[in-house]
Amino acid sequence: MWQDLQDCLFDAPFTVIAVAEEGRGAEQARPWIEQARPAYPCLIDSDHRVSALYGMVNVPQCVWIDERGVIVRPPETAGSTDHFRRMDFSTRTLAPEDAAARLAARAAYLDAVRAWVRTGKHALPGDEARARMPVITAEMAQADALFRLALHLRRHGQAAEAGEHFAEASRLHPDSWSMFRDAMALEPSGLAGGAAFWDRVNALGDKPYYTPPDL
Repeated sequence: MWQDLQDCLFDAPFTVIAVAEEGRGAEQARPWIEQARPAYPCLIDSDHRVSALYGMVNVPQCVWIDERGVIVRPPETAGSTDHFRRMDFSTRTLAPEDAAARLAARAAYLDAVRAWVRTGKHALPGDEARARMPVITAEMAQADALFRLALHLRRHGQAAEAGEHFAEASRLHPDSWSMFRDAMALEPSGLAGGAAFWDRVNALGDKPYYTPPDL
């Protein structure tokens, strides 16, 4: 997806910068990056510092930054949808109409990026961009600090104490799926997408997992 976008805009002053949020460390993310063979920078953020700075809560989310270094679109869902919530678990597949709608949403997002690069369309004026930036509350900042502390403890063999801090971080910042999934991946089972994940997704009810971008 991102390599196709980079290839399409090869003649434009544009580059994708991908950031993998991987609390288990660089070696966990490296095989995926090498398999994709991207022609754009891929960074590995083992402490989730990027999401903390920009207010990201899920993946994939994107921030559009122009040639001046100014954010013209704050973090938003980048081409993913909630159709996965209707997956057939026996086959791990989507109904044809859901699969088509998911692909259409991805294509629409990539078209919007191309339009921005070529014409400036979809870039938000300064006031609107600032208004859409996530507000980092004291609870979110504390959750981020506890999350990084938990990662440190987990890496140094103090799994039980780390688990307490992971849980408190999720309590303080329940909208951060990135924190929750990474904490689950660090459990002995390593099941970031296991029963606990689906219980939490199902508890959303009508609330979206992937909030659609307002393009």
